[in-house]
Amino acid sequence: MKYFFTHIIKWYQKVFSPDKGILVSLGIRRSTTCAFYPTCSDYTIEAITKYGVLKGIFTGLRRVLRCHPWQKPTIDPLL
Repeated sequence: MKYFFTHIIKWYQKVFSPDKGILVSLGIRRSTTCAFYPTCSDYTIEAITKYGVLKGIFTGLRRVLRCHPWQKPTIDPLL
């Protein structure tokens, strides 16, 4: 299950992600849109590999919900 979910997230990063997706690789969009480091998708992959699928996805969703337009750039590692 970990393998399946991490590959879905990596596919999302390559295709749809505003930081690493197709539009960035074509030069249409800049890659500086994420307020957190590491990005939420990288954070979720780390959480899934460390905690397992259920807790990892829950942790990743909490991180996504903290993201908003007024968020200052922050380094937020997985603890």
